[in-house]
Amino acid sequence: MGEKDFSDRALAGDPSTSSGSSRAESRDDDSLSFVSRDVFREVRSGIADPVARAEVLADLCRINTLFMIMQAGSGHIGSSFSSTDIITWLWTEYLRDPNGGSKDADVYFSSKGHDAPALYSLLIALEKLDFSLLPKLRQLNGLPGHPDVSTPYIATNTGSLGMGISKAYGMARANRYTGRKGRVFVMTGDGELQEGQIWESLQPVANEKLSDIIVIVDHNKFQSDTAVAAVSDLGPIEDKFRDFGWEVRRGDGHDFNVLRDALAHFETVTDKPKVFIADTIKGKGVSFMHGVACGDQTYHFHAGAPSLENYVKATRELIARVNDRLDSLGQRKVALESAPLPVRLAPKAPEKIVLAYGDELLAMARTRKDIIVMDADLLSDCGIEAFKAELPERFIECGIAEMHMVSAAGGMALRGLLPVVHSFACFLTTRANEHIYNNATEKKKIIYVGTLAGLVPGGPGHSHQSVRDISAIGAVPGLIAFEPCSEKEARLAIRWAVEKNPDSTYLRFVNVPIDLPYSMPADYSLHVGRGVTLRNGTDVAIIGYGTILLTNAWKAADELAKQGISAAVIDLPWLNRIDDEWVKTLGAFGHIVTLDNHYLEYGQGVMIGAALARTGVRSQLSPIGLKEIPACGSNADVLAYHGLDAAGIAKVAMSRTAVKS
Repeated sequence: MGEKDFSDRALAGDPSTSSGSSRAESRDDDSLSFVSRDVFREVRSGIADPVARAEVLADLCRINTLFMIMQAGSGHIGSSFSSTDIITWLWTEYLRDPNGGSKDADVYFSSKGHDAPALYSLLIALEKLDFSLLPKLRQLNGLPGHPDVSTPYIATNTGSLGMGISKAYGMARANRYTGRKGRVFVMTGDGELQEGQIWESLQPVANEKLSDIIVIVDHNKFQSDTAVAAVSDLGPIEDKFRDFGWEVRRGDGHDFNVLRDALAHFETVTDKPKVFIADTIKGKGVSFMHGVACGDQTYHFHAGAPSLENYVKATRELIARVNDRLDSLGQRKVALESAPLPVRLAPKAPEKIVLAYGDELLAMARTRKDIIVMDADLLSDCGIEAFKAELPERFIECGIAEMHMVSAAGGMALRGLLPVVHSFACFLTTRANEHIYNNATEKKKIIYVGTLAGLVPGGPGHSHQSVRDISAIGAVPGLIAFEPCSEKEARLAIRWAVEKNPDSTYLRFVNVPIDLPYSMPADYSLHVGRGVTLRNGTDVAIIGYGTILLTNAWKAADELAKQGISAAVIDLPWLNRIDDEWVKTLGAFGHIVTLDNHYLEYGQGVMIGAALARTGVRSQLSPIGLKEIPACGSNADVLAYHGLDAAGIAKVAMSRTAVKS
């Protein structure tokens, strides 16, 4: 059934969605399965024992969480499943008017953010969110990939790790000022405890005896796809919290009796904040998703949608356990509903620029013994797995701690090494910005590599969409920022950064796989501040950088050609440097369109506009870029929303370009 049918049937209470349906217990492998609203109603009203009810509800929510992630094509299964039992107990048996408007209302939010699908699934099951939202995870005007206050019952924006306890501190202090009595519950991840802000926040909360703050650590022992202990061991975390003045309990985060007892104990403590360290299993609920159940030391279900085969196996395991429990309780079994598989077109020969970069870096490191690679728990996303495998003694995993990593790189540079530092662009350039600047004042060479840059992927939402990094890092003295648009340019870029640039470099990478309609000139070489023409044209120049912008620029040029407009497509990979002599050549075009995978303010387009004015080029200038907080949704929808798809670019280019008669 289509999306509209899904919404209409669910909202109308169609009998075929009830638990009395004669449908099979699990769907064939050509469709997706979900639990209907009426099933949740029957379970909530039909099972009297709160523990038994929570056990069934949690697994039913896991089924819908899987459904949501499969519909979206991305999400975080392991983190969602490890916290599902905890939030099910809190929201069904413990919280007072959660996130409501009463004077003693409790507040709950997840600081780790990756488990947003689990919370959405539960809120839909409890009818706090509309059932029609179930298939709309990571869709435009749907449910954001990470928590956002635009969604009902979401108390604060999270997803960028480490902020949660500080946010809770602010809420608790506000409650004191306004006379509110509600408690503040915060879910954190255990990998998140590597963030420095977590430890900054513990002492003031304890000093002020904010007993209304209850932190729950989802201690599933894994961060991303690696064990926490292997990245940056937390040590005796119970002792650490106690030393800061917190009341501590620890226990099985999947045992509802343990959860009930720990929360009951916290009710008796009125002079200090509390933390429950919940020993959980990443991927809890599906046997082959449990920790390292796949047989190696890597966790395989951190991010992304599972294979269809694994999805079907997981759903069958969950529904079988649910129905066994229902049968033992004298309740009738649940039948799942179905929805068609979403259709996705994969690129045929995607450009793998991050892997090309990593390969070239490793090739140089074999002879350059001064190269040291540093990572912030994003090994596979940064193309440096092969480097770690071949040169482990020159690889440093810093964990979720960008500020520590960047300052450590500064120390290495002061001792004559060449650190190459990696993280997502949104975290590296902003969280560690002061530290990057401090390194620059020491005038030592460091290479910074930010991946997942720009507007897409659009599914994770604004906490991960790096659309202000050019402005954040562009003014750092002596640092040159560069974004390659192809594997060839990526290899040239890291070679230039290591071998030719005497100063520091920021390399910005888009991670979205895409088929490129263009190729680089055979004799192409890098010249600071100068662009390269990928497609000749005479009427309008479209200038951009990176794979996403230039691919859409090329497609826009195809559309313009149909209207009799000849559009040149120009790659300008230098994000904060421009050569005035090269700029003068743009005077041949009556209209120039600049593209920014970034906010318009202080992006590359501003630099080009200033250079045009400075050099006396009088072409019409039309900048395209972000003017608001980026939307969350599919890549195509998000690019179209912000006018950076081919149609949006062509429309702007056509609006001020004279059409030949």
